Amino acid sequence: MANNAKRGQRKARVGTVVSNKMNKTVMVLVERLVKQPLYGKYVKKKTKYMAHDEKAGCREGDKVKIVETRPLSKLKRWRVTQILVPAGLPSNDFIGGSKQGLEKT
Repeated sequence: MANNAKRGQRKARVGTVVSNKMNKTVMVLVERLVKQPLYGKYVKKKTKYMAHDEKAGCREGDKVKIVETRPLSKLKRWRVTQILVPAGLPSNDFIGGSKQGLEKT
């Protein structure tokens, strides 16, 4: 077990839904920056996770939060906990489930 990870705390990632064609399953693309060891340049690393979406409420382009869970199938070990930014909305208008600034004037 890693020194910085406490027992019982689950890993969490934030990513973008790239596919929702499966039944109760979405494919989430997570990007992270990694420093290249020799030159020190930061490089984007991308990882795709299959995540369980019980309500089937995610659409392609949604920004979601996923957390680690027990194995649900051969490749699914993550589940969607929250839709942070729905597809088609600017990221600063929708924060954590509240629609601020979306009223028509």
